[in-house]
Amino acid sequence: MAHGPATLADGWRAYISRWVFTTNHKDIGTLYLWFSFAMFLLGGAFAMIIRAELFQPGMQLIRPEFFNQMTTMHGLVMVFGAIMPAFVGLANWMIPLMIGAPDMALPRMNNLSFWILPFAFAILTSTLFMEGGGPNFGWTFYAPLSTTYAPDSVNFFIFAIHIMGASSIMGSINIIATVMNMRAPGMTYMKMPLFVWTWVITAFLLVAVMPVLAGAVTMMLMDINFGTSFFDAAGGGDPVLFQHVFWFFGHPEVYIIILPAFGVVSQIIPTFSRKPLFGYSSMVYATAAIAFLSFVVWAHHMFTVGMPIAGELYFMYATMLIAVPTGVKVFNWITTMYKGSLTFETPMLFSIAFVILFTFGGFTGLMLSIAAADMQYHDTYFVVAHFHYVMVAGAVFSGTAAIYYWLPKWCGKMYNETMGQVQFWVAFIGFNIAFMPQHFLGLAGMPRRYADYGLQFADWNMVSSIGAFIYGGAQLMLLYNVIMTIKFGKPTTEEKTWEGAEGLEWTVPSPAPYHTFSTPPEFK
Repeated sequence: MAHGPATLADGWRAYISRWVFTTNHKDIGTLYLWFSFAMFLLGGAFAMIIRAELFQPGMQLIRPEFFNQMTTMHGLVMVFGAIMPAFVGLANWMIPLMIGAPDMALPRMNNLSFWILPFAFAILTSTLFMEGGGPNFGWTFYAPLSTTYAPDSVNFFIFAIHIMGASSIMGSINIIATVMNMRAPGMTYMKMPLFVWTWVITAFLLVAVMPVLAGAVTMMLMDINFGTSFFDAAGGGDPVLFQHVFWFFGHPEVYIIILPAFGVVSQIIPTFSRKPLFGYSSMVYATAAIAFLSFVVWAHHMFTVGMPIAGELYFMYATMLIAVPTGVKVFNWITTMYKGSLTFETPMLFSIAFVILFTFGGFTGLMLSIAAADMQYHDTYFVVAHFHYVMVAGAVFSGTAAIYYWLPKWCGKMYNETMGQVQFWVAFIGFNIAFMPQHFLGLAGMPRRYADYGLQFADWNMVSSIGAFIYGGAQLMLLYNVIMTIKFGKPTTEEKTWEGAEGLEWTVPSPAPYHTFSTPPEFK
């Protein structure tokens, strides 16, 4: 008994040193994934406040200023705190395993890139408790609203953005260095799994555009505190300059979010179709083409600022061009499933939903790319519906698919398949009830980021809010399923190998989805 406290202290010391000082890519990947899920729940709570207020017309629960803070924080936390760290976590876990590397190339930097994130988001969320409130200018923080009229907490917001950017750049350099230098012998670039390819391209995008975001917020800092006039028209500056700088970062950013999702789905669909991915090389080139084009379409977010007709035409056609490589990917996924021996386990359900809903979001994006039409759609709920179909049905559905797909590999235990499927249907139905009506609201003229609205929008807003709460509940089911798997899940069976089409040998992580067939599927 005398040794009890010392033993307890030693145990805590070992636990802390394992997680705080770890340089193990799997541990760091786990930290990223848990942190991103915590941020996902926080950002989701902000969204629930928004939808609760919009349940009826009039002001019910919160003041308009707080509503503006919620819209801002929801966007920032979801993009920078939930989605991006989740995919970095997947990259940390899976890339070394997929390319045969012992670890990431720069393990100490890997540790640092994670541990600065909780401090960044602690700073960001603490602004809500400061005098004058948190950022209230939307997640795109347009000047001069974010400079001349911002609350005093804006300096903390800028500092938090800088820290997040540093984390992203370090993580990206690590991924690039790992894939370029640490592939196993024989693992050529055109043999790498698609998930690795999408992340390499994403990492280059991040290194290219994160300094642009840093420049934008640094110019904001100067305008607020040091008397410069980058964005202040009274001093000879230009508020539209902010939009150009922001969207030069912001448009590649949405592809930074979605490209790893493409990679995840490109791993899952072939597995449950029992076929190799159709058109591997075209998928690689399409991903690179999307990444390149993402740099040259930024002003399609700015059709209403009064740019010349020539500029509008260029950005319209360049934006439509992105539909071509994206269409290549969608047709390749569909062709992979065509005549495959399909089974519909939870990861496959989320992946198929991803393909359907992301494609729908792509079509509404094509509508928004038409400059003349965008004059009507701009800043309405149609835009909100569009990017939630692309971001939530894209990034979050594929992220959920990845968790179900790789969780048995991570912890050696099998999740509850029935509960996974129930969670999928609750999420799928709730998502569509939440965001489909927002297309109708937007086309009817309801502007986004308003705490109140006209009576003619009441019915669809009520439907949308109900769907949002259903979708939020589905995420709690996911959390419960993951925790129950780690604590009480059945151990997975041994890995099974089978011959695929063209004599390719397939090895899959072998939880219950795969033990349903004891003989290799036949290919004709």
